[in-house]
Amino acid sequence: MKALLYGLACTLAATATVAARDTPRGAEQRRVLLAPLERAATDCFAETIGNNPAALAHARAGRWYEAAGVIGFLCRPEVDAMARAHDRLDGRGAGGRYFTGAYVRHLGQELAQRLEPQLTTKTWANAEPRSDAEVAPIPASAP
Repeated sequence: MKALLYGLACTLAATATVAARDTPRGAEQRRVLLAPLERAATDCFAETIGNNPAALAHARAGRWYEAAGVIGFLCRPEVDAMARAHDRLDGRGAGGRYFTGAYVRHLGQELAQRLEPQLTTKTWANAEPRSDAEVAPIPASAP
């Protein structure tokens, strides 16, 4: 699935032109091209952080940059695809600047929304005795 999305994104990125970005239609084309790549990278970060106890501990403490740093190398293909698309549209180095700037600024908020069920502590009261608790013997009734 990731390979298919990656291939589609690369194909779309290869057909985009720098001149088209200045028109209203060009802005729409940029969004159509870049949105799936950004979503794929964010999905990768969310899934990988959710599956890594150390990264999840950083996330629970609100340290999103550290959480992403623990698992960042696993999402490298998605981040590279996003950066290459920005480089093709905006010139060399634009992808790196976008990733370390605008993308990272909003990454914590996006991850917090996606991982919210895993970040909240769930507690509840239960009146049932534990299964391993000692049970008092039932007194035998007289016949």
